[in-house]
Amino acid sequence: MSNNKMPTVSLQKAKPRRSFRFYQRALLLGRRYLLLAFIALGGFLRFYEIGSKGLWLDEAFSVWVGWQSIGDLFAWLIRVDQHPPLYYLLLHFWMALGDRAATVRALSALCGTLTIPVLYLLGRRLTDKNVGLLAALILAVSPFHVRFAQETRMYTLLTLNASLALYALAHLLTDPRSATTPVGQQLVDWWHSRQAARAATRAALPETTGYDRDFRGVTDWVSAPTRRRWLPLQAIETDLAWLGYMVFTTATLLSHNTAVFFPLAVNVFVLSLIGVSGLRARSSSSSNPKSETPKPETQAVALCPPSLHNWLLAQAGVFLLWSPWLVAFVVQSADVYREFWIQAPTWRTVVNTVKTFLSSFLPSQIRWPEIVWGLYAGLVLLGLLHFRRRPARIALLSALFFTPFAGEWLISLRRPIFYDRTLIWTSLPLYLVLAAGIRHLRYRPYILAAVLMVLTINGLSLQEYYAHFEKEQWDDAAAFVAKRVEPNDLILFNATWVQIPFDFYFRFYNRPIEEHGVPVDLFDRGILEPKMSESDLPRLRALLRGHERVWLVYSHDWYTDPQGLIPPTLEEELDLLDQWEFYGLEVHLYGVE
Repeated sequence: MSNNKMPTVSLQKAKPRRSFRFYQRALLLGRRYLLLAFIALGGFLRFYEIGSKGLWLDEAFSVWVGWQSIGDLFAWLIRVDQHPPLYYLLLHFWMALGDRAATVRALSALCGTLTIPVLYLLGRRLTDKNVGLLAALILAVSPFHVRFAQETRMYTLLTLNASLALYALAHLLTDPRSATTPVGQQLVDWWHSRQAARAATRAALPETTGYDRDFRGVTDWVSAPTRRRWLPLQAIETDLAWLGYMVFTTATLLSHNTAVFFPLAVNVFVLSLIGVSGLRARSSSSSNPKSETPKPETQAVALCPPSLHNWLLAQAGVFLLWSPWLVAFVVQSADVYREFWIQAPTWRTVVNTVKTFLSSFLPSQIRWPEIVWGLYAGLVLLGLLHFRRRPARIALLSALFFTPFAGEWLISLRRPIFYDRTLIWTSLPLYLVLAAGIRHLRYRPYILAAVLMVLTINGLSLQEYYAHFEKEQWDDAAAFVAKRVEPNDLILFNATWVQIPFDFYFRFYNRPIEEHGVPVDLFDRGILEPKMSESDLPRLRALLRGHERVWLVYSHDWYTDPQGLIPPTLEEELDLLDQWEFYGLEVHLYGVE
């Protein structure tokens, strides 16, 4: 009887186990398909109609820099620009594919798409897979990120590099070996073991060489055609995380100069965590000297700080990698401090920046936008509640979000630099908190309702962006002038560097016309946007001699011609025959009636 009952009991126990494993596998497979769907959705939104609008001023300048040789590229950046070289270098090589609007913007779209799976990995590392998936979805449909993924600028590259550096940091903060193993020790140990294994293999080889040698039992590199040994990543993953943190933090710094707040924010958190952990360790050892160090498994939930020695060594590595750009950074920063076009921020500027991160281009059909922002605020509060038992994670995400805001605000008290797009990477911790807030709803109907709310709001905002967001119409203006210009005409540009986007499109019409900038020609003063003054009027009058018709391309005059000197001076010498308005610029035609 006992022999007959035993198989029945074992079968009853085996069925739930098999069904549970099947459920786990199905759930894992479902998450993978969802992640792929989110990546595909984000990629589609970023590439959709990417070339439908012409390049605006900053984009055309990026292309102009990308056209230069490597040496000239660095020289021009130091002389007239305020950005580091990484994006321009990548664009320089990317433009081997072409320099049309869709082609040059595709680099940004690709970077924006690649950030989606990285944010998933970051969310999974800090919380769980569901939060990572929700954060990836929020990023995929973010109108703010879609917009800058369709611009030939460095902001999505900045976000990608920051996300990769944050993922490496999250790995270090959840790996106890970052505190116990010196940086580089894993790679050294692996190399020594590898060399020892090769030496032992060679010593055991028979003396037979050439075609008579039997390679079937050989395990070193010569057996590659028949046997391959893969590198055990688990044995060196901590060192790989250290290397990734140093490389991608440096890449972040080389993507935008305001990214100096990234390592500052990270150091504010990590050094604080090291200090708090040290105080707790000393207090616990003094109260209970015989207490044992907790095992790594008990520390898996909490963030474990790296050792101070390892952390300082990593910061030194970042500085050494970034140091070749240090002098240029100082030169560019000094130029920005002397004069820059950004206006001083207000509290409204800060609030609008956060709103832009959540859902820019919010359409006017939404009659009560306060309800939308209230719902987002509720999700943020739920996200903080989700992390209530993990205060270190709240501190990490808060440091990453608030430190750059505070840093740009404080500097803006002397020289305004506060700008939403330079803070684009700080939206990542915000999206993680939002995702945690949705996850905290727990019940699937509530979670689904919150996801549908986010998708609906961002979907309407994206529709508004695709349908109504306009960029400066340099393509239309260049085509318009090219059809009407005559051989002896003169074209003047009030903001000298607007000649770059105009000529980007004017070159296709092959019309050799004399062009000049006012007050000076392009970059003659070593700055991008020289301002017009009364002392520049004699040169302007001298340029008009010998020309019966003069075209004025007038743009960004609020900064480059604040006194409005150029049009009245032209009207003193010639008659205003006609003027046309395009989005972001005006075209005036002067001549003799």
